[in-house]
Amino acid sequence: MRPLLAISNAIDQLNEKIGYICNLLVLLACLVSAINAMIRYAFSYSSNGWLELQWYMFALLVMFGASYTFRRNEHVRVELLYLYLSERGQLWLDLIGTLFFLIPTCLLLAYLSWPFFMQSYSVNEMSANAGGLLRWPVKFAIPAGFVMLALQGLSEVIKRAAALQGYVTIDAKYERPTQ
Repeated sequence: MRPLLAISNAIDQLNEKIGYICNLLVLLACLVSAINAMIRYAFSYSSNGWLELQWYMFALLVMFGASYTFRRNEHVRVELLYLYLSERGQLWLDLIGTLFFLIPTCLLLAYLSWPFFMQSYSVNEMSANAGGLLRWPVKFAIPAGFVMLALQGLSEVIKRAAALQGYVTIDAKYERPTQ
């Protein structure tokens, strides 16, 4: 179980770093938005590239922020049944839900979105707007984001399985295994 927990820890650390970048992207998107608006009103100048950059940053936030949010246990959860379960029951529900629903769904969506990205990449797709940006980099965020969420799901499965076997306990606030 120790090697699996090491893999889980590596995935967690990767998603913490991604989360840090996503937090910076929030600030950067706000700055780009504010500066773009000020320039538009002060100098009557606007650029589609800056507007699209805001959209791209938001897309990255959503796609990569999902795995970070899941890592921190701050995702939306339907707790109607969950609250009435024992701690062991909650571990089992998390394990089964992640293993049989989250991971397969994420991998399917990553697989299905890959041709969408590849088509854009193969033709070096550009925005139809004047001054717009390349489209394929932001389209890559779709399969990559789903893969990262599936990896975080794998990490959570490992931690829940370890907790069920008594190797670790789960810190409820940050979903970190404690030994």
